[in-house]
Amino acid sequence: MNRLVALDMLRGYALVCIMLDHMPASVLRSYTLANFSIFDAAELFVLLSGFLVGLVWDGVERKNGRPAARRRFARRAFEVWRALVLGGVLIALISAGLLAMGWKHTAIWNQYAVWVIDNPLGYLGTLMTMWLQPNLLDVLAVYVVLLASVPVLVPLMIRFPLSFGAGSVALWFVAPVLNGLIPNHSGGGLLFNPFGWQMLFFTGVAMGLFRRRLMTELMPHARLLTLLSAGMFIFGATIVIASKFGEPALPLRNGLKEIYGTIDKWPLDGTRYLAILAASWLVAVPLADPMRRLAETRIGVALQQIGRGGLWSFIACVVLSVLGDALQINPADQTFAEKLPVDLWVMLTLWWLSIMWLNWGAPWQKARRSTPAPAAQNGPKTTS
Repeated sequence: MNRLVALDMLRGYALVCIMLDHMPASVLRSYTLANFSIFDAAELFVLLSGFLVGLVWDGVERKNGRPAARRRFARRAFEVWRALVLGGVLIALISAGLLAMGWKHTAIWNQYAVWVIDNPLGYLGTLMTMWLQPNLLDVLAVYVVLLASVPVLVPLMIRFPLSFGAGSVALWFVAPVLNGLIPNHSGGGLLFNPFGWQMLFFTGVAMGLFRRRLMTELMPHARLLTLLSAGMFIFGATIVIASKFGEPALPLRNGLKEIYGTIDKWPLDGTRYLAILAASWLVAVPLADPMRRLAETRIGVALQQIGRGGLWSFIACVVLSVLGDALQINPADQTFAEKLPVDLWVMLTLWWLSIMWLNWGAPWQKARRSTPAPAAQNGPKTTS
Protein backbone atom coordinates (compact mmCIF):
# COMPACT_ATOMS: atom_id res chain seq x y z
CA MET A 1 0.00 0.00 0.00
CA ASN A 2 1.19 3.51 -0.71
CA ARG A 3 1.94 5.47 2.46
CA LEU A 4 0.98 9.04 3.17
CA VAL A 5 4.40 10.23 4.22
CA ALA A 6 3.10 13.52 5.62
CA LEU A 7 0.72 11.54 7.85
CA ASP A 8 3.59 9.50 9.26
CA MET A 9 5.64 12.67 9.77
CA LEU A 10 2.82 14.38 11.67
CA ARG A 11 2.30 11.31 13.88
CA GLY A 12 6.01 11.37 14.68
CA TYR A 13 5.85 15.10 15.40
CA ALA A 14 2.90 14.53 17.75
CA LEU A 15 4.88 11.90 19.68
CA VAL A 16 7.91 14.18 20.02
CA CYS A 17 5.65 16.97 21.31
CA ILE A 18 3.95 14.60 23.77
CA MET A 19 7.35 13.53 25.06
CA LEU A 20 8.72 17.06 25.53
CA ASP A 21 5.45 18.44 26.93
CA HIS A 22 5.61 15.85 29.71
CA MET A 23 9.11 16.92 30.77
CA PRO A 24 8.40 19.96 33.00
CA ALA A 25 12.01 21.21 32.97
CA SER A 26 12.53 20.75 29.22
CA VAL A 27 13.90 23.81 27.43
CA LEU A 28 12.45 22.75 24.07
CA ARG A 29 9.03 22.34 25.65
CA SER A 30 8.51 26.05 25.00
CA TYR A 31 8.59 25.40 21.25
CA THR A 32 6.12 22.52 20.90
CA LEU A 33 2.74 22.71 19.20
CA ALA A 34 0.87 23.75 22.36
CA ASN A 35 2.80 27.03 22.47
CA PHE A 36 1.36 28.45 19.28
CA SER A 37 -1.98 26.69 18.76
CA ILE A 38 -5.06 26.29 20.91
CA PHE A 39 -4.91 22.50 20.49
CA ASP A 40 -1.92 20.33 21.31
CA ALA A 41 -0.33 17.02 20.37
CA ALA A 42 -3.10 15.01 22.06
CA GLU A 43 -5.70 16.25 19.57
CA LEU A 44 -3.27 15.74 16.72
CA PHE A 45 -2.55 12.16 17.86
CA VAL A 46 -6.24 11.22 18.22
CA LEU A 47 -7.33 12.81 14.93
CA LEU A 48 -4.50 11.15 13.00
CA SER A 49 -5.25 7.84 14.70
CA GLY A 50 -8.87 8.09 13.62
CA PHE A 51 -7.84 9.00 10.09
CA LEU A 52 -5.55 5.97 9.95
CA VAL A 53 -8.38 3.75 11.22
CA GLY A 54 -10.57 4.98 8.36
CA LEU A 55 -7.85 4.36 5.78
CA VAL A 56 -7.03 0.87 7.05
CA TRP A 57 -10.69 -0.15 7.46
CA ASP A 58 -11.41 0.91 3.88
CA GLY A 59 -8.43 -1.03 2.53
CA VAL A 60 -9.08 -4.20 4.56
CA GLU A 61 -12.80 -4.24 3.80
CA ARG A 62 -12.21 -3.80 0.08
CA LYS A 63 -9.69 -6.63 -0.08
CA ASN A 64 -10.88 -9.11 2.55
CA GLY A 65 -14.40 -8.11 3.55
CA ARG A 66 -16.02 -6.51 6.58
CA PRO A 67 -15.53 -9.45 9.01
CA ALA A 68 -11.77 -9.18 8.43
CA ALA A 69 -11.90 -5.44 9.17
CA ARG A 70 -13.84 -6.09 12.37
CA ARG A 71 -11.31 -8.70 13.49
CA ARG A 72 -8.44 -6.36 12.64
CA PHE A 73 -9.66 -3.62 14.93
CA ALA A 74 -10.84 -5.89 17.72
CA ARG A 75 -7.27 -7.21 17.77
CA ARG A 76 -5.89 -3.68 17.65
CA ALA A 77 -7.99 -2.64 20.65
CA PHE A 78 -6.49 -5.58 22.57
CA GLU A 79 -2.96 -4.57 21.49
CA VAL A 80 -3.47 -1.00 22.75
CA TRP A 81 -4.93 -2.30 26.04
CA ARG A 82 -1.91 -4.57 26.42
CA ALA A 83 0.42 -1.64 25.75
CA LEU A 84 -1.42 0.39 28.40
CA VAL A 85 -0.96 -2.38 30.99
CA LEU A 86 2.67 -3.18 30.17
CA GLY A 87 3.55 0.51 29.87
CA GLY A 88 1.95 1.20 33.25
CA VAL A 89 4.05 -1.52 34.89
CA LEU A 90 7.22 -0.37 33.10
CA ILE A 91 7.01 3.30 34.10
CA ALA A 92 6.14 2.31 37.69
CA LEU A 93 9.24 0.11 37.88
CA ILE A 94 11.41 2.84 36.34
CA SER A 95 9.98 5.31 38.84
CA ALA A 96 10.76 2.92 41.70
CA GLY A 97 14.32 2.53 40.45
CA LEU A 98 14.83 6.28 40.19
CA LEU A 99 13.46 6.85 43.68
CA ALA A 100 15.69 4.10 45.06
CA MET A 101 18.68 6.00 43.64
CA GLY A 102 17.41 9.24 45.20
CA TRP A 103 16.46 10.76 41.86
CA LYS A 104 13.38 12.97 42.02
CA HIS A 105 11.04 13.09 39.04
CA THR A 106 7.77 14.90 38.42
CA ALA A 107 6.63 13.57 35.03
CA ILE A 108 4.57 10.82 36.68
CA TRP A 109 2.92 10.34 40.06
CA ASN A 110 5.44 8.70 42.39
CA GLN A 111 2.73 6.64 44.09
CA TYR A 112 2.85 4.18 41.18
CA ALA A 113 6.35 3.21 42.34
CA VAL A 114 5.03 2.45 45.83
CA TRP A 115 2.09 0.36 44.59
CA VAL A 116 4.08 -1.71 42.10
CA ILE A 117 6.51 -2.75 44.85
CA ASP A 118 4.13 -3.08 47.81
CA ASN A 119 1.20 -4.69 45.96
CA PRO A 120 2.28 -5.70 42.44
CA LEU A 121 -0.74 -7.91 41.74
CA GLY A 122 -3.15 -5.27 42.96
CA TYR A 123 -1.44 -2.62 40.85
CA LEU A 124 -1.54 -4.92 37.82
CA GLY A 125 -5.22 -5.58 38.39
CA THR A 126 -6.10 -1.89 38.52
CA LEU A 127 -4.27 -1.40 35.21
CA MET A 128 -5.96 -4.38 33.56
CA THR A 129 -9.44 -3.18 34.54
CA MET A 130 -8.48 0.39 33.56
CA TRP A 131 -9.73 1.57 36.95
CA LEU A 132 -6.36 3.32 37.05
CA GLN A 133 -4.73 4.97 34.04
CA PRO A 134 -1.25 6.28 34.87
CA ASN A 135 -0.63 9.81 33.69
CA LEU A 136 1.29 9.97 30.41
CA LEU A 137 -0.58 6.80 29.37
CA ASP A 138 -4.11 8.07 29.97
CA VAL A 139 -4.68 8.93 26.30
CA LEU A 140 -4.22 5.21 25.54
CA ALA A 141 -7.16 4.42 27.82
CA VAL A 142 -9.56 6.48 25.72
CA TYR A 143 -7.96 5.00 22.60
CA VAL A 144 -8.75 1.48 23.87
CA VAL A 145 -12.39 2.43 24.37
CA LEU A 146 -12.67 4.07 20.96
CA LEU A 147 -10.93 1.24 19.10
CA ALA A 148 -13.09 -1.35 20.85
CA SER A 149 -16.15 0.46 19.48
CA VAL A 150 -14.83 0.57 15.90
CA PRO A 151 -16.03 -2.92 14.80
CA VAL A 152 -19.59 -1.96 15.76
CA LEU A 153 -19.71 1.75 14.96
CA VAL A 154 -17.78 2.07 11.71
CA PRO A 155 -20.27 -0.10 9.75
CA LEU A 156 -23.03 2.17 11.11
CA MET A 157 -21.06 5.21 9.99
CA ILE A 158 -20.72 3.75 6.50
CA ARG A 159 -24.42 2.95 6.22
CA PHE A 160 -25.88 6.02 7.98
CA PRO A 161 -23.20 8.75 7.85
CA LEU A 162 -25.49 11.73 8.56
CA SER A 163 -27.36 10.03 11.40
CA PHE A 164 -24.06 8.84 12.84
CA GLY A 165 -22.69 12.38 12.76
CA ALA A 166 -25.79 13.75 14.50
CA GLY A 167 -25.54 11.06 17.18
CA SER A 168 -21.85 11.79 17.70
CA VAL A 169 -22.57 15.49 18.23
CA ALA A 170 -25.40 14.70 20.66
CA LEU A 171 -23.13 12.37 22.64
CA TRP A 172 -20.46 15.08 22.74
CA PHE A 173 -22.87 17.51 24.40
CA VAL A 174 -23.69 15.15 27.27
CA ALA A 175 -20.12 13.84 27.60
CA PRO A 176 -19.36 15.33 31.06
CA VAL A 177 -22.41 13.68 32.63
CA LEU A 178 -21.76 10.28 31.06
CA ASN A 179 -18.06 10.24 31.88
CA GLY A 180 -18.82 10.82 35.55
CA LEU A 181 -20.63 7.47 35.61
CA ILE A 182 -17.48 5.49 34.71
CA PRO A 183 -15.92 3.83 37.82
CA ASN A 184 -12.44 5.24 38.21
CA HIS A 185 -9.78 5.92 40.84
CA SER A 186 -10.30 9.68 40.36
CA GLY A 187 -14.04 9.46 41.00
CA GLY A 188 -14.78 11.51 37.89
CA GLY A 189 -14.36 9.08 35.01
CA LEU A 190 -11.48 8.92 32.55
CA LEU A 191 -9.24 11.98 32.24
CA PHE A 192 -9.73 12.01 28.47
CA ASN A 193 -13.52 11.84 28.33
CA PRO A 194 -14.32 9.12 25.73
CA PHE A 195 -17.80 10.53 25.11
CA GLY A 196 -16.24 13.84 24.13
CA TRP A 197 -13.11 12.63 22.36
CA GLN A 198 -15.12 10.21 20.23
CA MET A 199 -16.21 13.30 18.28
CA LEU A 200 -12.64 14.02 17.17
CA PHE A 201 -11.69 10.37 16.68
CA PHE A 202 -14.67 9.54 14.47
CA THR A 203 -14.22 12.78 12.57
CA GLY A 204 -10.81 11.41 11.67
CA VAL A 205 -12.33 8.02 10.79
CA ALA A 206 -14.82 9.73 8.47
CA MET A 207 -11.99 11.67 6.82
CA GLY A 208 -10.18 8.41 6.12
CA LEU A 209 -13.25 6.46 4.98
CA PHE A 210 -14.88 9.12 2.82
CA ARG A 211 -11.80 11.10 1.78
CA ARG A 212 -12.42 10.92 -1.97
CA ARG A 213 -16.11 11.81 -1.68
CA LEU A 214 -15.41 14.60 0.80
CA MET A 215 -12.70 16.17 -1.32
CA THR A 216 -14.93 16.02 -4.40
CA GLU A 217 -17.61 17.94 -2.51
CA LEU A 218 -15.27 20.39 -0.79
CA MET A 219 -12.73 21.32 -3.45
CA PRO A 220 -15.13 23.59 -5.39
CA HIS A 221 -15.26 25.69 -2.20
CA ALA A 222 -11.53 25.43 -1.47
CA ARG A 223 -10.81 29.17 -1.42
CA LEU A 224 -13.60 29.93 1.07
CA LEU A 225 -12.70 26.96 3.25
CA THR A 226 -9.05 28.00 3.27
CA LEU A 227 -9.96 31.53 4.38
CA LEU A 228 -12.26 30.21 7.12
CA SER A 229 -9.69 27.65 8.26
CA ALA A 230 -6.90 30.21 8.37
CA GLY A 231 -9.13 32.53 10.36
CA MET A 232 -10.03 29.79 12.87
CA PHE A 233 -6.43 28.70 13.31
CA ILE A 234 -5.27 32.31 13.80
CA PHE A 235 -8.08 32.87 16.29
CA GLY A 236 -6.96 29.90 18.36
CA ALA A 237 -3.30 30.84 18.07
CA THR A 238 -4.09 34.39 19.22
CA ILE A 239 -5.77 33.05 22.37
CA VAL A 240 -2.61 31.11 23.26
CA ILE A 241 -0.07 33.76 22.31
CA ALA A 242 -1.98 36.59 24.00
CA SER A 243 -1.94 34.64 27.27
CA LYS A 244 1.86 34.82 27.24
CA PHE A 245 1.86 38.65 27.28
CA GLY A 246 0.08 38.89 30.61
CA GLU A 247 -1.40 42.24 31.66
CA PRO A 248 -0.66 44.19 28.43
CA ALA A 249 -2.80 41.74 26.43
CA LEU A 250 -5.63 41.56 29.00
CA PRO A 251 -8.15 43.65 26.97
CA LEU A 252 -7.57 41.46 23.92
CA ARG A 253 -7.86 38.29 26.00
CA ASN A 254 -11.11 39.47 27.59
CA GLY A 255 -12.50 40.34 24.18
CA LEU A 256 -11.64 36.92 22.79
CA LYS A 257 -13.12 35.23 25.83
CA GLU A 258 -16.47 36.85 25.05
CA ILE A 259 -16.41 34.78 21.84
CA TYR A 260 -15.12 31.40 22.97
CA GLY A 261 -16.26 31.35 26.61
CA THR A 262 -14.26 28.66 28.40
CA ILE A 263 -11.81 26.09 27.08
CA ASP A 264 -11.61 22.65 28.64
CA LYS A 265 -9.37 20.08 27.02
CA TRP A 266 -10.59 16.95 28.81
CA PRO A 267 -14.17 16.71 27.44
CA LEU A 268 -12.88 18.24 24.14
CA ASP A 269 -14.30 21.75 23.86
CA GLY A 270 -15.53 23.23 20.60
CA THR A 271 -12.77 25.81 20.16
CA ARG A 272 -10.02 23.19 20.18
CA TYR A 273 -12.08 20.90 17.95
CA LEU A 274 -12.70 23.56 15.31
CA ALA A 275 -9.09 24.74 15.44
CA ILE A 276 -7.64 21.32 14.69
CA LEU A 277 -10.17 20.76 11.90
CA ALA A 278 -9.08 24.08 10.44
CA ALA A 279 -5.44 23.06 10.69
CA SER A 280 -6.27 19.74 9.01
CA TRP A 281 -7.73 21.50 5.99
CA LEU A 282 -4.75 23.84 5.74
CA VAL A 283 -2.29 20.93 5.89
CA ALA A 284 -4.27 18.74 3.47
CA VAL A 285 -5.02 21.33 0.78
CA PRO A 286 -3.10 24.64 0.54
CA LEU A 287 -0.02 23.28 2.33
CA ALA A 288 -0.09 19.77 0.83
CA ASP A 289 2.97 20.25 -1.40
CA PRO A 290 5.13 21.97 1.25
CA MET A 291 4.18 19.24 3.74
CA ARG A 292 5.17 16.53 1.29
CA ARG A 293 8.51 18.22 0.61
CA LEU A 294 9.08 18.65 4.34
CA ALA A 295 8.36 14.95 4.87
CA GLU A 296 11.13 14.16 2.37
CA THR A 297 13.79 16.12 4.26
CA ARG A 298 16.15 14.39 6.67
CA ILE A 299 14.20 15.60 9.72
CA GLY A 300 10.91 14.72 8.01
CA VAL A 301 12.09 11.18 7.31
CA ALA A 302 13.20 10.80 10.94
CA LEU A 303 9.75 11.92 12.12
CA GLN A 304 8.15 9.50 9.66
CA GLN A 305 10.12 6.66 11.21
CA ILE A 306 8.99 7.69 14.69
CA GLY A 307 5.39 7.90 13.50
CA ARG A 308 5.53 4.48 11.88
CA GLY A 309 6.75 2.97 15.14
CA GLY A 310 3.17 3.02 16.42
CA LEU A 311 2.61 1.77 19.96
CA TRP A 312 6.30 0.98 20.39
CA SER A 313 7.16 4.64 19.72
CA PHE A 314 4.41 5.82 22.05
CA ILE A 315 5.61 3.70 24.98
CA ALA A 316 9.20 4.72 24.22
CA CYS A 317 8.29 8.42 24.30
CA VAL A 318 6.56 7.97 27.68
CA VAL A 319 9.55 6.14 29.20
CA LEU A 320 11.94 8.76 27.82
CA SER A 321 9.75 11.53 29.30
CA VAL A 322 10.27 10.03 32.76
CA LEU A 323 14.01 9.52 32.29
CA GLY A 324 14.52 12.94 30.68
CA ASP A 325 12.58 14.64 33.47
CA ALA A 326 14.77 12.94 36.09
CA LEU A 327 17.98 13.91 34.28
CA GLN A 328 16.92 17.55 34.04
CA ILE A 329 15.99 18.06 37.70
CA ASN A 330 18.82 16.07 39.31
CA PRO A 331 20.57 18.18 40.37
CA ALA A 332 18.11 21.05 40.59
CA ASP A 333 18.59 24.48 39.01
CA GLN A 334 20.36 23.25 35.89
CA THR A 335 21.13 25.81 33.20
CA PHE A 336 19.79 25.90 29.64
CA ALA A 337 23.08 24.46 28.40
CA GLU A 338 22.76 21.55 30.82
CA LYS A 339 19.14 20.75 29.97
CA LEU A 340 19.36 21.06 26.19
CA PRO A 341 21.54 17.94 25.71
CA VAL A 342 18.90 15.92 27.57
CA ASP A 343 16.20 17.16 25.20
CA LEU A 344 18.35 16.24 22.24
CA TRP A 345 19.16 12.86 23.77
CA VAL A 346 15.52 11.87 24.31
CA MET A 347 14.60 12.87 20.74
CA LEU A 348 17.52 11.01 19.18
CA THR A 349 16.88 7.97 21.38
CA LEU A 350 13.20 7.93 20.41
CA TRP A 351 14.26 8.03 16.77
CA TRP A 352 16.81 5.24 17.25
CA LEU A 353 14.33 3.02 19.12
CA SER A 354 11.76 3.57 16.36
CA ILE A 355 14.27 2.53 13.71
CA MET A 356 15.15 -0.55 15.74
CA TRP A 357 11.47 -1.48 15.89
CA LEU A 358 10.97 -0.96 12.16
CA ASN A 359 14.01 -3.12 11.39
CA TRP A 360 13.69 -5.76 14.11
CA GLY A 361 10.08 -5.46 15.26
CA ALA A 362 7.71 -8.13 16.46
CA PRO A 363 8.17 -11.37 14.45
CA TRP A 364 4.52 -11.53 13.40
CA GLN A 365 4.71 -7.97 12.04
CA LYS A 366 7.89 -8.74 10.12
CA ALA A 367 6.24 -11.84 8.69
CA ARG A 368 3.16 -9.84 7.72
CA ARG A 369 5.29 -7.28 5.90
CA SER A 370 7.39 -9.87 4.09
CA THR A 371 4.55 -12.19 2.99
CA PRO A 372 3.14 -11.14 -0.41
CA ALA A 373 -0.62 -11.01 -0.75
CA PRO A 374 -2.18 -13.76 -2.91
CA ALA A 375 -2.85 -12.59 -6.45
CA ALA A 376 -6.58 -13.25 -6.07
CA GLN A 377 -6.76 -10.79 -3.22
CA ASN A 378 -5.07 -7.92 -5.00
CA GLY A 379 -7.44 -5.01 -5.31
CA PRO A 380 -7.27 -1.27 -5.81
CA LYS A 381 -4.44 0.39 -3.93
CA THR A 382 -5.30 2.28 -0.79
CA THR A 383 -3.26 4.75 1.16
CA SER A 384 -2.30 4.05 4.73
